Amino acid sequence: MSPSAPTLQQKLNQLRQRFIEQLPARLQKTTTKWQQSRLSTEAESRLAPELHRFFHSLKGTGRSLGFERIAMLADQGEELLKAAPASADHAFDDQAVNDINSLIPQLFQQLSEEIEYLQSQHGQQTVLASLNSVEFSSVAPQTRSKRQRLIYLCDDEPDQVGQLLHHLRCFGHEVVHFEDTESFFNAVLTRRPDAIIMDVQFPQGNTAGTETLTSLNKLIGERLPSIVLSSYGDFYSRLSAVRAGCNGYFTKPIKPLDLMLAIDELTSPLDEEPLRVLVVDDEPDAATYHSLMLEEAGMIVQQVHHPADALSALDRFSPDLLLIDMYMPVCSGEELATIIRQQSAHIGLPIIYLSSETDSQKQLLAMTAGVEAFITKPVTPDELVSAVRLRAERLHLLRSLMTQDSMTGLYNHSTTTDLIGKTLAQAYREGSQHAMAMLDIDHFKTVNDTYGHLAGDQVIITLARLLKTRLRISDIIGRYGGEEFVVLLKGVTAKRAAELIDELRHDFEQVDFHAGGERFRCTFSAGISSFPSQPSTEALRLSADQALYLAKRQGRNQVVISNESDAKGKAQPKPPSVKKQ
Repeated sequence: MSPSAPTLQQKLNQLRQRFIEQLPARLQKTTTKWQQSRLSTEAESRLAPELHRFFHSLKGTGRSLGFERIAMLADQGEELLKAAPASADHAFDDQAVNDINSLIPQLFQQLSEEIEYLQSQHGQQTVLASLNSVEFSSVAPQTRSKRQRLIYLCDDEPDQVGQLLHHLRCFGHEVVHFEDTESFFNAVLTRRPDAIIMDVQFPQGNTAGTETLTSLNKLIGERLPSIVLSSYGDFYSRLSAVRAGCNGYFTKPIKPLDLMLAIDELTSPLDEEPLRVLVVDDEPDAATYHSLMLEEAGMIVQQVHHPADALSALDRFSPDLLLIDMYMPVCSGEELATIIRQQSAHIGLPIIYLSSETDSQKQLLAMTAGVEAFITKPVTPDELVSAVRLRAERLHLLRSLMTQDSMTGLYNHSTTTDLIGKTLAQAYREGSQHAMAMLDIDHFKTVNDTYGHLAGDQVIITLARLLKTRLRISDIIGRYGGEEFVVLLKGVTAKRAAELIDELRHDFEQVDFHAGGERFRCTFSAGISSFPSQPSTEALRLSADQALYLAKRQGRNQVVISNESDAKGKAQPKPPSVKKQ
């Protein structure tokens, strides 16, 4: 078998090693500057904040990576500089110069000795072993929904930051704000974000942001998804951002919605849903072995040990690919593939044979049933995963083109109706409850007439993104037509569904849209119905639609819960913005 992906601990150890390898050059550079600064008061003044940043950064990074001795020495240096009185131009006060001149060189020497010790220990792998016991709870990923992203925003302009934070948080992202590059740098090493938004202009200079990103990418050995904010739109400013590894570039003033959509594109995986594979093998151990390979690659796998159970499993599990053992006692893999291909619903389902058969003629003969590949046992994990992913993703893409709305990426009308019907059928068997929400953008025709159809499309796309990022992956979200959306929230009451949709309504009405030089906002209305009070897809939809109509009639920009027990449909007051029919 090929080696498995590095564990979190192994990746941390690699990061520690790179940190130690780069320390001598950093220390030498700072020591040289310190020695040169002592030649003039002006040079000493310029070095003071830089020396402080050096110790501060070294302390934070050293502590995050478990190098307590390095962190302790850096802390001493930082505290020494903090305690030293300083004049208005940041030069050291005369009373403190003698102490600093004697203590700083001692700290440099102690740091140098500690680095030499750690480098010697790294050669014997003993320091890494000793660090394995260090608790790195801050490095562990935080609990967030699959669609929620951790965004680091490094910007020292309060007015701009407020708008950006609001829009990013409206879409359910966790956003952490930093006002200086040092704290941002250390935070990235401690807890890796999904994306970075970095203003490049700081007091240290107009390239401080890109220099920080360049240093980070070199230290961690990969490019972090990042977007640059800048007051300059010239070629060389953009070139420096590209060389720093940035994925996007926005010039000020920033349109928060445009930035949010760029972050969404940058951080959303091409396919959020994992591939589903059905393994048919009469030997449970063999089926489990291959299942583990695929599950390690992030796929969802179900096993069937008797060919007769394959058909029901296909309908129940809806796999993206079928992995069949060639030789089974009840029927051969070729016979099973032929049975499956005779059903129109499974004509395009990719099938791969898995067998110890090495006779090429027999392999070709077996593939006449219309299978995509023949893999010979024993198979390496890389070979199996690659073969499955290549063929399954092709079908996945074709399915998405048939089932998704091309503008929003949500389910289209027919697919939404079909999925809701299947969910309700299962809910009957399990006795579960669901709630449906019908949403409609208020005065949408006026938006198109006033600002143009491109602006209207932007409103539709934004609401679709809001629904997709804030609701659960298990919920069914579809574009029902035009500016109307439908959501089936699984396992919740109508009251809870109304609360969730009302939260989205409140955030959506605060999103700023732009068309030309004009800025505008939009709202939506919603109606809620519940299952099993409404026992079918059509009844559920009609009930929600009636509640939506009432929300429109009562003034729009509100959520109304359908009272299925009230045949007359009288309106009854509920908490603010959530009303009951």
